[in-house]
Amino acid sequence: MENKMPCRAKKRKTAAKQQQTTDMFTCLCRSDLRVLCIKEYRFHSVRKWRFDYALPDYKIALEVEGGVWTGGRHTSPKGFLGDMEKYNTATILGWRVLRTTPDELCTRGTLTMLRETINNTNNALNGTNNDEKDKFCAQI
Repeated sequence: MENKMPCRAKKRKTAAKQQQTTDMFTCLCRSDLRVLCIKEYRFHSVRKWRFDYALPDYKIALEVEGGVWTGGRHTSPKGFLGDMEKYNTATILGWRVLRTTPDELCTRGTLTMLRETINNTNNALNGTNNDEKDKFCAQI
């Protein structure tokens, strides 16, 4: 009996981990933006880097920068430099990396930012040039 207990607990942990890939924000992206959003998306084949959220069809990443006011990992010198390496590598690989805070994650502003980035990506692929970027920047 003792040997079975750890196996059951392990299965529960695995199931809980799998369930965490969908959350409120990924559901918002699916319902409001009509796009696939993946939580904890691994984008590098060698490094273990993951984006907090990714729209892989558009190569758009969203990083949630926690600890802005409390001195979290992203604001420490080592964390900041590590994030720079990660974001620069992602950009070299063709990703657009956007950043937000936990308080702003599920807001209209973040969804608008993603929608405009998707539109700009589509416009670039279609070879169209419009003033959407200027309109969005004026809202900020």
